[in-house]
Amino acid sequence: MSDYKKIDAYLENNLNQSLEELAVYVAQPSISAQNLGLKECAQIVKSMLEKRGFTAQVMDTDGAPVVFGERKGKSDKTLLIYNHYDVQPPEPLELWESPPFEPVIRDGKMFGRGVSDDKSHLTSRLFALDAIMDSEGDLPCNVKFIVEGEEETSSVHLHDFIKHNLDILKADACVWEFGGVDHREVPMQYLGLRGICYVELSVESLGTDVHSGLGGSILPNAAWRLIWALNSLKGPDERIRIPGFYDNIVPPSARDRELMDALPDVADEYKKRYGAKGFIKGLTGGTDLKMEEVFVPTCTVCGLTSGYQGPGSKTVQPAFASAKVDFRLVVGQKPEDIVAKLRLHLDREGFGDVKIDFLGGEPAARTDPDDAFIKVVVDTAEEVFESKMEIVPMIGGSGPNYPFVHDLGLPVATMGLGYPDTKAHAPNENIRLDLYLKHARHMARVVKEFAK
Repeated sequence: MSDYKKIDAYLENNLNQSLEELAVYVAQPSISAQNLGLKECAQIVKSMLEKRGFTAQVMDTDGAPVVFGERKGKSDKTLLIYNHYDVQPPEPLELWESPPFEPVIRDGKMFGRGVSDDKSHLTSRLFALDAIMDSEGDLPCNVKFIVEGEEETSSVHLHDFIKHNLDILKADACVWEFGGVDHREVPMQYLGLRGICYVELSVESLGTDVHSGLGGSILPNAAWRLIWALNSLKGPDERIRIPGFYDNIVPPSARDRELMDALPDVADEYKKRYGAKGFIKGLTGGTDLKMEEVFVPTCTVCGLTSGYQGPGSKTVQPAFASAKVDFRLVVGQKPEDIVAKLRLHLDREGFGDVKIDFLGGEPAARTDPDDAFIKVVVDTAEEVFESKMEIVPMIGGSGPNYPFVHDLGLPVATMGLGYPDTKAHAPNENIRLDLYLKHARHMARVVKEFAK
């Protein structure tokens, strides 16, 4: 048998054992938002790496620990693999068909909180390395893992960790935490992530809530105060009104538009998936919609809290109001600069009493679509997925890829086992077992071809 036939046979024959390892990993709660189970889960990751002959260590940060592992291979080339072991809170629990931390397999899928985002990506990659070592007795190149525990809370300590550990993290290329296929079963290569600046705005107008009949005519209402402040941030035309917000933006290139032109129109699929009747800004579809989705920054009110919101009525004048707001940033924008401009804007508009709490953020970063490592990942996908991998220059979501691209100087490639109905961050999060196997096959090919 050829190398890949032998590797593929190993993966087919040992799939159940890998899924059992994944089930143990998923069963350990590791919720970064609640600081729950993080140290315990880090130890599980360390043990999984050591099982494969990696030198592994749990390294402290000012938050959740980072697990670093390294194993030497036959060549001097080094592949760095980034994953995270933390997961989202499982609520609302009543919407789960099975307990979130009791993984189960049904209908060709495994269900559990964090099974897709991101625990299965780590175990399927380890599974691929198992197959290579079974076939060849060793790894064809050096492989390093960095597995953090705060990705779901904006990776607030990862950038400093990387800056302080540049030597041990030195590599030639990086495989990112996620990836997968789209609604057509076509594997996608996402080359960049938008940045994010996440803040909480709050205002306290009184020392206590007041009867609305007594205070409504004479006392300030925190809810209205916050609404007016939020209304100053963006107009009905969707233009963000913070002075200087659009400064420093690096516009998309002709190559970016060429790559977006090559992708299918997503308008009808988005309308069906999200139940939308149409799009904002007069967008109807085509390349304009695709470009607007990822190359334009945003200001999104993610949540509002004030006063009474229970059943029935309660006539109350709220003393306090708060809102969670995220700004998705494009290349050239920095979260600390956006916070400063937001503060200046609110002060100038007369909202000096509105408090800003910065909850986390990171700049946008991207990889050259014509990088040699991207070509390796794209070319090796076709045999496994029976479809050519399509290249997307930027996606709307965010992640901590900036220090990997700019501090470590690495090309970052996405590849994985996600699919549109994985329900990451939602009840009944799941993976498809067929894609789990395909990702392991793809990963094995990437490691071997990269080593050449």
